[in-house]
This record gives sequence, structure tokens and C-alpha cells, in this order.
Amino acid sequence: MQACLAGKLASLATLSVFSGSLFGHVGSAMADDSTARSTQPTEVAQLEQKVPADPEPWRFTFTPYAWLMSVGGNVTTRGQTIDTNASFIDLVQKSDSLAGFMAYFEANKGRAGIYTDFVFSKLGFGAGQTNYRNPIGGLRISTTANAALTYQMFIVEVGGVYEVYRWPGSEGSFTAIDALGGFRYWNNSIDASFDLTTNVDFSRLRLEHLDRTFNLAVAHEGAIQWVDPVIGFRVRHQFTPHQELWLRGDIGGFGLAGSQFSWQVVGAYTYLWQAAGYQVGATLGFRALGVNYGSGSGPDAVGINETLYGPIIGASFRF
Repeated sequence: MQACLAGKLASLATLSVFSGSLFGHVGSAMADDSTARSTQPTEVAQLEQKVPADPEPWRFTFTPYAWLMSVGGNVTTRGQTIDTNASFIDLVQKSDSLAGFMAYFEANKGRAGIYTDFVFSKLGFGAGQTNYRNPIGGLRISTTANAALTYQMFIVEVGGVYEVYRWPGSEGSFTAIDALGGFRYWNNSIDASFDLTTNVDFSRLRLEHLDRTFNLAVAHEGAIQWVDPVIGFRVRHQFTPHQELWLRGDIGGFGLAGSQFSWQVVGAYTYLWQAAGYQVGATLGFRALGVNYGSGSGPDAVGINETLYGPIIGASFRF
């Protein structure tokens, strides 16, 4: 009987050792699993830290704007040269509509960037804002038509910019100078209206349209187009991260394949407000753009020698 009791005690001891070993393994496995789970977020965070942020991310600026344009110079259509001198108010009064669209876009990465500028406008001139330079007997600039002269322009500029040097100032302030180069595409059309006072020698003219009912003739020249190379510079001064002033100047043409010469000066001030993930700002400035283009001779002569100038007002979006 003593031997039987000793055997049962030995069995209980063996079961106790086995249970302790089993639960010990289970507890160890659970602890290991808990440790593995707790280290996962740390490993993910370390992995994310190993992927460096782009030190020079892309920066984008989009600015739709209005150009309150005045015009001075002359145009030539079908060999007839007409001087122009009109303020923005004059053009508003004589244009069927000041339908126009202007916008500027720039994308930068580091010190380099690309840009494009777009201008479309259709301008009407009254007889009081024009002067017929080489009149033909029996023909005079129209005083009866709604607009004695209609000038439609479509201008697109594409180019690149590079920051040549930057002078740091106080906190959040700097001054930088950029070099720029690109191409400016012009597409223009001109309609000049003339009143017929007597019989006219039309051998000197190539009129697109002749309305004898109203004694009105129109000299039309469409798709006067060319491309100018453009080079220039831009100076930028940032007062604070929310205030910027810039001035740009360029020249182009050079008689290579387009105009004989073109030039431009633009200056503007922008104030920016911070929004969620981007900035929105108001831009106010002044722009002047001049061009001297001519081709053909006699009744086939066409030309545009104009200076377009006036204030610009726009909204700027940066992200």
C-alpha cells in the first residue's frame, strides 16, 4: 500500500512539472508575440525615417490676371498705315467686347524652372483714336462703323528661368536675380474700315470686303504670325514669406525670323495669404510690351509697330 501511494505521488509530481513547463512555454510565446507586435510600429517609423524628404520639391505658381491695356503706335494692312493712340477707356468704349484672357504659370524645382504666359484680347479703335497716314482720294478712315480699326492679338510665351544668385536678408527675406530665355509667339489680325466718299482707284488696294450700300470698305489682314526668341532677367525681393516684389525685363526678335525688335518691362507686387496646403495672393503691377514687325511691300505690306501698356491686376495661387 505504501508502494502504491508513493507511485501516485510520483505521478502527480511529474504532471506538475509538465504543466509548469507547458504554461511556461505558452507564456514565453505570448510574451514573444507581444514584444514582436510592440516593435512593429518602431520598425515602420524607422523605415519611414530612412526615406528622405525631397530637399527641393516642385513649386507651382498660377496667376490669372487682367491687363488694362492702352495702345500707341501704328499698324499696316493691305499697304495702308494707320496710327493708333488709345487709352484703356477709349478701347472699352469702342470694342464690341473686351473679351480677353491672360494667365501666367511657372513651375520651379531648386534654382531652375519653366514658365508660360498667355494673352488674348480683341481691341476696337474709334476714328478719334486713329490717323490714316497715307490716304487715297475718296477713301477715309471710317466714322460710321462701330470701330474704325479692330486689332485682335494672341500671344503665347514659353521659356525657362534660372536663379543666378541670391542675397539672404533678415529672417524670411532675400533678394534674387534670375536669367530667363524662351520664345514668344504672336498671332494677330487687323480689320481697318474706310468710308468711300467718291469713286476710288482700287488698283492700289486689295480690299477683303466692299459694301457699296453703306459706302464702306474693309481692309482685312488675318493670321499675321511669327515667333521671336526672347532673353532677359528678373529681380525678386521677398520682404516676408507673404510679401514679394519683382521686376522683369526682356528683349527679343533681333530680325532673325520674326519681328525686327521687341521688348518688355513688367513689375508687380504680390501679397499672399496662407491656406491649407497652398497660398493665395493678390497681385498688382504694370506691364509694357512693344514690338516692331513688318513684311511685304506695296498693297501686300503688313506691319505692327505698337506699344501695349497698362496696369495688371491678378490673383496668384502657389502650391
